[in-house]
Amino acid sequence: MTTATSAPSVATRRFPITWPAWGWATIGVVAVWLCIMSVSSGSAWSPLSQALSLAPYLVLVSLGQMLVITLGPGNIDVSVGTVISMAAYVSVSVGSSAGALAGVIAAILAGAAAAVLSVLAILVLRVPPIIATLATSLVVTSLVLILADANRGGADASLRAFVTSRVLGIPSIAWLALVVTLIVAFVLKRTTFGRSVAAIGQSAKAAAKAGLRVRTVTAVTYLLSGTFAGLTGGVLSAYISPSTVLGTSYMLDSIAVVVIGGTLIAGGRPVVTGVWAGALFFVMLSSLLNLVGWSVGEQNILKGLLVVLVVVVSSGATGTGKTTLRRLREMYTPTKKEKVGDLDG
Repeated sequence: MTTATSAPSVATRRFPITWPAWGWATIGVVAVWLCIMSVSSGSAWSPLSQALSLAPYLVLVSLGQMLVITLGPGNIDVSVGTVISMAAYVSVSVGSSAGALAGVIAAILAGAAAAVLSVLAILVLRVPPIIATLATSLVVTSLVLILADANRGGADASLRAFVTSRVLGIPSIAWLALVVTLIVAFVLKRTTFGRSVAAIGQSAKAAAKAGLRVRTVTAVTYLLSGTFAGLTGGVLSAYISPSTVLGTSYMLDSIAVVVIGGTLIAGGRPVVTGVWAGALFFVMLSSLLNLVGWSVGEQNILKGLLVVLVVVVSSGATGTGKTTLRRLREMYTPTKKEKVGDLDG
């Protein structure tokens, strides 16, 4: 009897069924797609096709944001929006004289250069990451205004042709984003750097004691975030004309995409597949809300609520919210000494 009853439990332990971290975002994509189909008269492929024209730009910048968030609590790059705007102007400026490829490379280098400011502030001046990247954002904003006055042209024709072209019915920019995604996934799974990013996110002190170069990994991660933002701005300039507010929405959207895609806001668990699911969900959700007449402000409120909801649910499911809850209980629960003092009084 004992052997018969214990066999299923052993099998269950050996073959656990777990829900993927990107599962809810994928369900959201399907749900929004069905809603769009119910309120529009287009083909079934049309909503997804349109989303694949916009989501890749959000995927590219979100990959960098995902790496930063994986480093652990407090690590968020709020400079990516202004870096995208700056990189777009740099791409147009350099591309008009040196060609599309040179323009995109210049945009990538500009993004990396902006990230150097954040790295210096974080590692040398010991400024909290969110403050450091905010300071970088303010500096880059000034550069954007200067570039906007000096550049009035558009992107190189060959770059515009690339971002609007399709291969096998899928936008070429989506294929580019897919290649970059696969590279990031490989780095996270198969390289020392990728495993170090996750280890630092789980416990920076333990990672340092284990001999990992925490400062070096942190520096490279923020540089990669700036590089991805620069790449995003470089190619986005051929899809949307550069402006001082071109990348504004990408800062909050990239954070939302990463969190909704399943990456832990507490760090230590990147979910690369979730970046695509989250980006498609947000792009298609915006399309649906535009169809039903929601304003941009109303859409941002909904996005914010969704992010908070996902963080709360994931914290409860994974246990990452227990520390915060324990602190709150300690704040409002009187200690033994306080109780004794009240009795003596």
